[in-house]
Amino acid sequence: MIIKPLNSPNFSIKTRVNKDIKLIVLHYTGMQSKIESVKRLLSTKHKVSCHYLIDRKGQILKMVEDNKVAWHAGKSKWKNFINLNKNSIGIEIVNKGHELGYEKFTFQQINSLIQICKNLKKKYKIKNSNIVGHSDIAPLRKKDPGEKFPWNKLYKNNIGIWYKKSKFKSKDLDENKLEKLFFKNLFRIGYRYFSKKRRSKNDIFLIKAFQRRFLPKNVTGKIDQKTFNISHFLANHIKN
Repeated sequence: MIIKPLNSPNFSIKTRVNKDIKLIVLHYTGMQSKIESVKRLLSTKHKVSCHYLIDRKGQILKMVEDNKVAWHAGKSKWKNFINLNKNSIGIEIVNKGHELGYEKFTFQQINSLIQICKNLKKKYKIKNSNIVGHSDIAPLRKKDPGEKFPWNKLYKNNIGIWYKKSKFKSKDLDENKLEKLFFKNLFRIGYRYFSKKRRSKNDIFLIKAFQRRFLPKNVTGKIDQKTFNISHFLANHIKN
């Protein structure tokens, strides 16, 4: 695996040690091209960065050293982590995104991503449940890496979490109980930005973020039986 250094100036001065790194956050660039993405990540004006950028051909560019805090996650929450920059490695994958013509991720991109995630996971002892998408940690404002991202393929390479259909146990619950238990499941998985006691108009963003990752062909924002079943399996089987 060849990594080309580029050195973005956008990172916090204070360094961190290996034990501070607990998560990997996956993004898409949401820009027209690799060139535009690199320019933005190197620009002191925009003040955004990541640790690694993977282009459409699978080349990996090193933007910020791992022991530096890159500015990629923004306002975010996952489990007990708040504003995840300080505890995470950020990986950007070149893709136009939802607003500019969302594309399938290339075979080369995903292969490179699997390699680097395996290395980072081993080096920093990162749990599979802490390998997340930007939309998982900031569901009210982000959609990336989106429904075309192959989370299942990563899981088959022991990266991230997924579910097993054969393990589903359907629960005969009324709509209110189903909804209440669904959000309880989300909390156990790691999602935040919602109240466990009261429902809100923002809840649809949480539901869509969950579906975008685990039910990418059914991003409706509605808690149907399949959406609930997946949440229930993950809440009861993943190791946090």
